[in-house]
Amino acid sequence: MLGKISKVELVWPCDLELIFLDKVTNLIIVLTANDGATILEQMDVDNQIAKLMVELSRSQDYEIGDGTTGVVVMAGALLEQAEKLLERGIHPIRIAEGYEMASRISFEHLERIAHKFEFEATNIEPLIQTCMTTLSSKIVNRCKRSLAEIAVKAVLAVADLERKDVNLDLVKVEGKVGGKLEDTELIYGIVVDKDMSHPQMPKHIEDAKIAILTCPFEPPKPKTKHKVDIDTVEKFQTLRQQEQKYFDDMVQKCKDVGATLVICQWGFDDEANHLLMHRNLPAVRWVGGVELELIAIATGGRIVPRFQELTPEKLGRAGLVREKSFGTTKDRMIYIEHCANSRAVTIFIRGGNKMIIEETKRSVHDALCVARNLIRNKSIVYGGGSAEISCSLAAEAAADKYPGVEQYAIRAFADALDAIPMALAENSGLQPIETLSAVKSQQIKENNPFCGIDCNDVGTNDMCEQNVFESLIGKQQQILLATQVVKMILKIDDVIAPSEY
Repeated sequence: MLGKISKVELVWPCDLELIFLDKVTNLIIVLTANDGATILEQMDVDNQIAKLMVELSRSQDYEIGDGTTGVVVMAGALLEQAEKLLERGIHPIRIAEGYEMASRISFEHLERIAHKFEFEATNIEPLIQTCMTTLSSKIVNRCKRSLAEIAVKAVLAVADLERKDVNLDLVKVEGKVGGKLEDTELIYGIVVDKDMSHPQMPKHIEDAKIAILTCPFEPPKPKTKHKVDIDTVEKFQTLRQQEQKYFDDMVQKCKDVGATLVICQWGFDDEANHLLMHRNLPAVRWVGGVELELIAIATGGRIVPRFQELTPEKLGRAGLVREKSFGTTKDRMIYIEHCANSRAVTIFIRGGNKMIIEETKRSVHDALCVARNLIRNKSIVYGGGSAEISCSLAAEAAADKYPGVEQYAIRAFADALDAIPMALAENSGLQPIETLSAVKSQQIKENNPFCGIDCNDVGTNDMCEQNVFESLIGKQQQILLATQVVKMILKIDDVIAPSEY
């Protein structure tokens, strides 16, 4: 692990710059992020309970993709409230049971206040609005509209709307330093961070037929240890001709099946490269296995392990393959577009430096996950802390119906739910307690569960008017995961650090 951080307080949304000193190279490594899961992943945590928090944010990231910071803030608030109840002599099991009841009340209440919205491939505005909410708390919020549109179009390109299923593995997120954030684009195809193996090969191939190979353009190597003695020019010429014949056969096999581009997982030496250029067969070498699979899916081709197995049916097809160079550094990349099966897409991110690109990748991943969740379940709740305040009021009202000591835990749960809107108010530069009280009383007075914190100072607390949405399953998962972790911690009698035994 790199550096050590003894304590961190997560407020939401937050920007945090973690600075590590790499002990091996003595290089300072800076990571700028406000993604809860990323921040916690980078910490060297010794405390067992804190490790559970790291696992908690990882679970939220894996299941939902967004709301990683919120779930940790929620769990922290629940533990804080539990401590007060323990001091009053309430047994941890009773607190855990009360929390479980309150989470069930909140879960059902979210179902009641949720809105279903219908979206079609022709009307994607509601999806875009929800993704914009996710990107509002990120560093990239100045381009949130364009990035949200890109994320939604990417998800719809790979989604199966009938089965309500989205395979995010088909969305590749690539980044290249240079340009500005606004230059980020969605490519209906694959972008490979490689260039043509020879500078004189054509850079623009239309209606490409692609041979995807996992065998190298090299003569076969004997398995045993071997030694060749060349003592005359004739022997050398014979060896060279034999080697050239191997290359000739390999290139000819590719030409015979009708390939106009070769993408190879391995390298090939200068002899083969020269021959490929002369035979007018463009080639790309050293393409990784994952990229090779994506190219095969997008172009409808088959990955071929031996030249003998090449047939015209195994070739992939793409409308356009082009090499594009960027900026003053002349970095080159290959675009494979208008593929036979366009269900693989690439989001190509540009930015001023590596840190911005990495943070944008994390933000876009969250937006992709939110769009995926909405395709699975079309229900939304409103953001700005309005859902938490509404759940808090519902839990508070329900507490009176329980005669046992669990009612104290339910009220404590309601207080803990206020932690997220309070953190939002604090981060927006507002008076936290005053703002929260005003919004709560407004919700009760108007019977409107959509009143939240006016973070952007728009002038209205109605999140419906501000178009601030969150996916229902994301919010429900937050409450359930935080409750489960807190219940588990409450049932632990004592935590023994490894150094104590």
